[in-house]
Amino acid sequence: MRSLVWMKEAGAEYADVELIEGLSATGVAIGAEPMPYRLEYSLRTFPDLTTEALTAWSSGEGWWRSLELRRSADGRWSCEAQADGELEEPLPGGEPRRFADALDCDLGLSPLTNTMPVLRHHLLKVPGRVDFVMAWVSMPYLSVVRDEQRYTHVRPGHVRYESEGFEAELSFSSDGFVADYPGLARCVP
Repeated sequence: MRSLVWMKEAGAEYADVELIEGLSATGVAIGAEPMPYRLEYSLRTFPDLTTEALTAWSSGEGWWRSLELRRSADGRWSCEAQADGELEEPLPGGEPRRFADALDCDLGLSPLTNTMPVLRHHLLKVPGRVDFVMAWVSMPYLSVVRDEQRYTHVRPGHVRYESEGFEAELSFSSDGFVADYPGLARCVP
C-alpha cells in the first residue's frame, strides 16, 4: 500500500493505492473550482489495468452527487448516479453507449487515473504514442462523457498528455504515479 498526496492550485488530494494484480485505490479530494467541493472515491482495475469500477461521491454547500461506474470483464459499461440539492448542470452519470469503446475511466482533476494507461503501455520506459478513449468524469458534477486522449513517451519517466487542445508534460515516479502535472497537481514527497 502506498499513500499519496497531491497539492493542487485549488485544493488537494489524498489516496491510498495498491498495485497488486491491478490497481485499487481509495481517495479523498477537496477543491475550490468551479465551486468548493469534497470528493470521496474508490477505484479498482482488472489485472491488465483497465477499469473495473469507480465509485464516487461529491458534495458541497446544499448539494451532493454519487456515481457508480462499472466495466464488466467483457467490456460493457454500466453507470448509476444520484443527485440531491441545488447544483447546476451537467447532471451526474452518463450514457454508457457513448463511451462503450473506452477501457479506462479518467477522474477529472485527479492525477491518479493517468497511471493506468501509462503503465499498461509501458510509456514510462518505451518510446511510443498511444491514443485512448476515456470515460471522463467531470468534477464535481460526476457527469461521464467520452474523451479522446493521447499519451506520448517523451523520455524515461516523462509522458506528454493531450486532449481537446490541452497538452502537458507529466513526470512520474519510478512506480508509475504522477509526480508533477503542470497546471494541475504536484505530488508531495
